[in-house]
Amino acid sequence: MASDKRETSVTGIYERIYRAILDNRLKPGTKLVEERLAEIFEVSRPRIREVLARLAHEQIVELFPQRGAYVAKPSIEKARDVFEARRLIEPAVVRRLTQNLTPEKLARLREHVVLEHDARKRDDKRAIIRLAGEFHILLSELAGNGELARTMRELSTLTCLVIFLYNLPTATSCRDDEHELITEAIAARDAQRAEELTLHHLEHIEQSVKLESVEESVDLEDVFKF
Repeated sequence: MASDKRETSVTGIYERIYRAILDNRLKPGTKLVEERLAEIFEVSRPRIREVLARLAHEQIVELFPQRGAYVAKPSIEKARDVFEARRLIEPAVVRRLTQNLTPEKLARLREHVVLEHDARKRDDKRAIIRLAGEFHILLSELAGNGELARTMRELSTLTCLVIFLYNLPTATSCRDDEHELITEAIAARDAQRAEELTLHHLEHIEQSVKLESVEESVDLEDVFKF
């Protein structure tokens, strides 16, 4: 029982930090101070260390000897590597999903597209970028291959960090209907069109990455206020 409680605690802290990164409340380059996080979450520093190690394993956090943990700050070279990997992997994801599509899976995709449209209506840029990343994660989860899903979660999160770091102009880089078009191609079981649309979508995002970044400091306690 104690083990279950411990695992829930570690997972809960991980998810809150992960979501804060995905929402851009914890910006790329932000230092994650173990002692401060332990105070905020009311757990031991070894527990925080375990969470940070898990995030580091997924390349979302970077650990530096004698310096500590920081939200990953992908370089331009790293960003290009991420997009290259996505160009190789995502066509296989949408192809597999097209072949294994069910009415329930299609409904989940369409529901997510609605959430994205709502975020755009509110002009909620953080939500737009987070939901865009989650769309690709959802594609991989619905495709039914656990390894692909794990890899896409990492790549999609790194892409969000690249977007936030280099101030990608979402409105011009990603057409409002791109995810909807991909979804409808999958619905039509047109794997070739779904793959082509996905590649065009990734190309639009990559071409819009800007080199400039802004350094900002973040108060950890403010991020995790209940």
